[in-house]
Amino acid sequence: MAKIYTYALPLGADIVDAFCQLQKGFTDQFVYYEKSGPARLFGLGRCIALCSASDVEYVVEGSEEIPPYMFTYQRFDAENPAPADEMFSSFPCLRFLVPEIVLVQNEEGSYLQVNSLGPVYEGRVQRFLRQAQSAPARTRRTIPYTLGSDSRSAWHREMEQTLTAIDSGRISKAVLSRRLPLHASEPFSSKDLLVNLIDGSARGTVFMYRYGDVFFCGCTPELLVRKQGTNIQSECLAGTIGVGNTPEEREALANELLSDDKNRREHAFVVDFIRGVVERNCHDVEIPAAPIIKPLQHVQHLHTPVSAQMMEGRSVQNLAGQLSPTPALSGTPVGEAMMLLRQVEPYNRGFFGGSVGYVDGDGNGAFSVAIRCGVFDGENGYVYAGCGIVAGSDADSEYDEIDMKLKTILSAFNGEDRD
Repeated sequence: MAKIYTYALPLGADIVDAFCQLQKGFTDQFVYYEKSGPARLFGLGRCIALCSASDVEYVVEGSEEIPPYMFTYQRFDAENPAPADEMFSSFPCLRFLVPEIVLVQNEEGSYLQVNSLGPVYEGRVQRFLRQAQSAPARTRRTIPYTLGSDSRSAWHREMEQTLTAIDSGRISKAVLSRRLPLHASEPFSSKDLLVNLIDGSARGTVFMYRYGDVFFCGCTPELLVRKQGTNIQSECLAGTIGVGNTPEEREALANELLSDDKNRREHAFVVDFIRGVVERNCHDVEIPAAPIIKPLQHVQHLHTPVSAQMMEGRSVQNLAGQLSPTPALSGTPVGEAMMLLRQVEPYNRGFFGGSVGYVDGDGNGAFSVAIRCGVFDGENGYVYAGCGIVAGSDADSEYDEIDMKLKTILSAFNGEDRD
């Protein structure tokens, strides 16, 4: 059992500006920033790595009783024997990380937290606070880039293999993905992409994990699970259509999505899976009978919210482990679909399609699905997106759907894009 000393006090500054100021001195960086939600967290440095979020006790120092935060970033298929690309391979295999510094924004306000394995030296806290409060207003920049291409004919072959597996009854659904290389014409930083995602039009939860010179980031619309006390929230997100060019086109496309048989079947697989996991771990489960539309900047999704009360003895990290990967990222049955993906996809997904999130020292936390994302080294990178394949799926339509989804992570290179 690790013992953490945690010292927190009011920040008195814009939390994003404060992060931009403090991040210069740390190569380990962690972000979980809900653009329209209650949790906005920035972690810097590494206090300790833990195998379990339950392996910690903490001592509160300072004026605010805020528990320490543990960040986690989990791979889509951690047991996949195929090597990941050179960027994903550089990240360590760790479960939970307690940063030295955490910037926290919640319903009560914004705070600076310093964590240590011994009593926290107050002078260190005050030094970080002065640096944060002197932060200038952040600026944005556009990074010119070239996006590589992939083979549409290779995609057709992957689709053919997948539809054959569906027709044979081996699986009912698989989620295929595409990976495109990206090269920037000038160096860029993790801060550049992070600020563009936070201040730009991307909707959802902005996340980042930087380790040394390599970083993984994106903006996901998909919550895996959130726990506050005994209250649990999750969501089923599957089924996609475009947004059109006018409000009228957006509404017409939304109505088309709600009545589309292929997308409704794809969505139903996810609902059934999440229902089964939640009902094993919770009571008072509420899941609407029909989905609604979740509108985003570049696409619209079928969305079914889930709420429940967690049973005693369960934990949010355990529930997240049972939920990930959902059929929205793998397929169904999950095990068979993942084996098919190992055979069909020409790369190991790394963190793409896995889970990102945090747990605090009191056992509350949130996890999201790592989609609409990429991995970068400040000059080059890869961007990722996927789509659900069921009986009747069309190869060219699915290929084009992925192009729409890639616009979210590519918006991180646009300093003019506005929320």
